[in-house]
Amino acid sequence: MSLNFRHLHYFWVVAKEGSITRAAERLGLAIQTVSAQLSQLEQSVGKALFKPQGRRLVLTEAGQIALRYADQIFLLGEQLQEALSDADVERVMRLTVGISDSLPKLIASRLLDAALALPQRVRLICYEEQFESLLGKLSVHKLDVMLTDRPVPPGSSLRVFSHLLGETRISLFATEALAARYRENFPKSLNGAPLLLPTRNNAIRGRIDNWLETHDVHPDLIGEFDDNALLHTFGRAGRGLFPAPSVLAKDVTEQFGAVEVGAMAQVREQIYAISNERKIKHPAIEAILNAMHADVF
Repeated sequence: MSLNFRHLHYFWVVAKEGSITRAAERLGLAIQTVSAQLSQLEQSVGKALFKPQGRRLVLTEAGQIALRYADQIFLLGEQLQEALSDADVERVMRLTVGISDSLPKLIASRLLDAALALPQRVRLICYEEQFESLLGKLSVHKLDVMLTDRPVPPGSSLRVFSHLLGETRISLFATEALAARYRENFPKSLNGAPLLLPTRNNAIRGRIDNWLETHDVHPDLIGEFDDNALLHTFGRAGRGLFPAPSVLAKDVTEQFGAVEVGAMAQVREQIYAISNERKIKHPAIEAILNAMHADVF
C-alpha cells in the first residue's frame, strides 16, 4: 500500500475539526473534494476511519490508531520546517528536553549548562511535566531526552532506556530565623518543627519519611507540594523547613535566602537521563552525561 500523505493530512484536519464542513473551510477546499479524498484514504487502508455521531464525525478504532500516527508525522513535519527555516541551521544543534516536575530545577539547570557549554551553539527546548506524560512523549520521539529522579518502571512495554547519572545527598534548609531555631541538636530538634515536603508521588518523599521514622522525630507537616517551585516559594517565605540537594547549598541561599539546617545523611536523590537509545549518540546529551560523571556539582 502506498500512502498518500495529502489524503492523510485531510484526514488529520477532519479529525481535529470533527466535521468535513469545518475541515474544508480550514483547508480552503470544497466539501466534495475533502470527502472524496477521505474516501480514497479509507479505500487505500481498507478500513473506515470515521463513523457519524449526530452531526459530528467520530473516529473508529482504526481512525484513532491512524490519528496517533498522523499526529507524530505532522508534528515532525512542523519541527523539520522550523529547523530548516533557521538561517544558522548548520551551526545550531537542537536539544528537546523533558524535565520531570519532581526533579529540582537547580539540578536540571546545572546539567543543561553542560550542553550549552559545547563549542557548537545549542538551542534548548524544555518541557516540564509529570513523569508519565514525558515518558509518553519520549516514546514517540517528541523529546530527545528526559531528566528525572527515577528510572523507567520495571516491566514497562516502552522501548526506552534509563541512564543513572548519579546521586546527591539531601539536606533540610530554612530561612536564617528558622535555621537558628532548629539547627542545634539536629535531627531531634525537628520534633514539632514546621516542615514542607513534596507529595508522595515524588521519589524522594518515601526516603524522607523513612529517615524521619528511623530518627524517631515527628515534625509538623505544614504542606505537601506537587510542584517543587511552589514548595520553595513557601520555604523562602519562612513557612517551614524544606529539602534540597546538599551540594546546591550556595544556590539555595542565593535563590531562596535559605541556609542549611542539617543533612539527612541517608537520604539521597538519584538523577536519571532517559532516552530512546541504549547508547547515547546526541552530542548535547553526551555532554550532560559526561558533566555528571565529572562531578558537575
